Amino acid sequence: MTNILESTRPELKKGISKVGFFCLAFGAMIGVGWVTAMGPWLRTAGPVGAAIAFAFGGALMLFIGFCYAEVTAMLPVSGGEVAYAYKAYGKGHSFLVGWFLSFGYISVSAFEAISVGKILSYLFPAIDRWPLYSINGDTIYGSHLLLALIFVSLITYVNYVGVQNSMRFQIYLTVVFLAIVLGVVVVGFWKGSASNLEPLFVGDTGPGVWAGIIGVFATVPFWLVGFDTIPQGAEEAKENVTFRTIGILILVSIIAAVLFYILLIFSTSMVAPWSALAQTELYTASAFEHTFQSDFLVNGILIAILIGLLTSWNGFFLAGSRVLFAMGRGKIIAPSLGKSHSKFKTPFNAVLFSGIVTLLSSFLGRGAMIAFVDVGSFCIAAAFLGVSFSYLKLKRKFPNQHRPYLAPGGKWAGYISIAGSILILLAITVPASPAALQWPLEWTILLGLCLLGLILWIISKRSRETTSREERDHLILEKYK
Repeated sequence: MTNILESTRPELKKGISKVGFFCLAFGAMIGVGWVTAMGPWLRTAGPVGAAIAFAFGGALMLFIGFCYAEVTAMLPVSGGEVAYAYKAYGKGHSFLVGWFLSFGYISVSAFEAISVGKILSYLFPAIDRWPLYSINGDTIYGSHLLLALIFVSLITYVNYVGVQNSMRFQIYLTVVFLAIVLGVVVVGFWKGSASNLEPLFVGDTGPGVWAGIIGVFATVPFWLVGFDTIPQGAEEAKENVTFRTIGILILVSIIAAVLFYILLIFSTSMVAPWSALAQTELYTASAFEHTFQSDFLVNGILIAILIGLLTSWNGFFLAGSRVLFAMGRGKIIAPSLGKSHSKFKTPFNAVLFSGIVTLLSSFLGRGAMIAFVDVGSFCIAAAFLGVSFSYLKLKRKFPNQHRPYLAPGGKWAGYISIAGSILILLAITVPASPAALQWPLEWTILLGLCLLGLILWIISKRSRETTSREERDHLILEKYK
């Protein structure tokens, strides 16, 4: 029976190195928020308030990262969270976590597809051609949709033909990105002035200051999400990458991203009086342009934005396709998503599905996609909560299973992670919160997503019932069951 099972389990090619794993996670985390959201961060909390929010948010994400590091090293299989929830609770919880997580990843991927036209239009204003329609005040240009098609095709192709190509793409872009941004940070501290940081906080009183910090803190998980792309590719690690190393790289990527954001908050706030420029759409580029009047420097920042967009996009695209692949391979949802390409050893159907959904979503425009990203943040936070519970359940249920990495604090890491995940979810859902989902659009999307998931669960019933427990254990967990 074992030989039959082994012959029917779709396999993925092992092609991700240690550098590849770090660039996958860090590249996914840095994205374009350091430019597109810098103004809102400063308007909400001020430079010191925003830095404090990222420090607190980063500490919280580190505890969630501890849980991820232990269970990833324990169960290094594709789909990550899908496998943890399955081993801890069964296929129902596994689908719930996987469904929310895949939507969160694909919503980010779709947002990047929409943003690429916006970013390029700052470099080349003449590309804003052929206005077609408007959604929520955002004009959708035919030229932007054409760019989305080109870049979606590129990302899909790179992930279709092999994980090694995807990793080369990720590593090269991340190295170039870091070279440009480190230069920006150095110039900011060298030529900037500490007096430009005033006011340090937003709000005249203690409650006002803390409201601003909480407002930014609630969004930090979204800007730091990306470390969880590492578990999705754990099964594709090269032979010389140990499972303990994979777990440690999760933590290293979180720390590196937090430091990256805090350094940029201070350096960009120092180059010009931030309160006078915080209303600009791309604050980081505007601040440097205001101070140095240098097209070369500003264009360098805009190129870094584009590169950051592509690294983030590639990371989330890879992760989303692996979650869908894991659920398909385990026959929790459509088994066709769990097929592996005979030549490239990639989850080609899951890759194509992710590419098609990303492209179709780009027609909604940035105005509508903001709502999808906000709902995606909720979904990813819900997945964090699921992993935290799975971590504790696995420690109780399988205390003797080999764990190459042990989270500091043991069960307390899980309790803190659960509390933090709930805090994030409350910040997103409680109406009085500065980061709360907006009624009716965002709540309608969330409820619609839940309904769609229920429908998918029902229509996938036959594939689940015709698969034995022994077969599904092998398909999802392989030898780690």
